[in-house]
Amino acid sequence: MFAALALAALPLLSAVMAIDGCTRNATVQQGDTCDSISRKYGVSTYQLALVNDATIDENCDNLSPGQNVCLGVSGEDCTKVYTVVPNDTCAWVQEMYGISNQTFWSNNPQVDAACDNIYVGEVLCVDTESFSYPQYNETLYNALAYTYLPFCDE
Repeated sequence: MFAALALAALPLLSAVMAIDGCTRNATVQQGDTCDSISRKYGVSTYQLALVNDATIDENCDNLSPGQNVCLGVSGEDCTKVYTVVPNDTCAWVQEMYGISNQTFWSNNPQVDAACDNIYVGEVLCVDTESFSYPQYNETLYNALAYTYLPFCDE
């Protein structure tokens, strides 16, 4: 029985271990979402999606209890984060945390220049240190962003 359980867990474990330089990880709990994991463990939603783009699907709806996810990789692990609330703007977040435009968009490359695609519950990197993330999966981010962006017809 133990052998069967170990074999069943092998793909999940190997997916996390296969991420070069993964320095911290978390185990998915029942009811977790990408945003709730990001808030709980202090990792930006973007970073979580980026380092797990091989195992988390575009809508982040394939998380399974017991699944391991990588939270950050060596040298590119933003742990200073902020969760977006209603009426937030990029300018306000930058001012509040003393972040330059260049650093904000370097650490949050999924945010468009107009800053109209951040959504309530998204976890942003607010570190004043600039990280150089590799190319990200824009489709995954957009699926998450537009799933949670409220509709407003005013």
